[in-house]
Amino acid sequence: MSEVKKGDKVKVHYTGRLTDGKVFDSSEGRAPLEFEVGAGMMIAGFDSAVYGMKVGDKKTAEIPANEAYGERNKEMMFDVPVKELPEGMKPEVGMPLTMQQQDGTPVPVTIAEVKGDVVVIDANHELAGKSLIFDIEMVEIA
Repeated sequence: MSEVKKGDKVKVHYTGRLTDGKVFDSSEGRAPLEFEVGAGMMIAGFDSAVYGMKVGDKKTAEIPANEAYGERNKEMMFDVPVKELPEGMKPEVGMPLTMQQQDGTPVPVTIAEVKGDVVVIDANHELAGKSLIFDIEMVEIA
């Protein structure tokens, strides 16, 4: 039985949770996740975790923040005048928004703070700065 190596296309079932046990994503009830190992399609720690697995193997991988979505970056937080938000919007902490980069690419952001006529926007990935735990089951290796 072959073991996963770089360049293999694999299918896995997974459940991702935070260190407090809260599940943030899972393939349960869906088709398995398919990706090419070592191609940069996955966070580094998840990619590394599947190396050496065989079809039917199950494992739990603890992935530190620097191998997941990185540490939180203060440069990804910035002030935006409330008047630049959509008309009639009442900004609240935790509210998700979508901004656009110069090229039109949408970027999900969150309101981190409301300070009078200015809101602090956080463009860090929602899982940045967090260690993640994945339960992984190898379904197929191609």
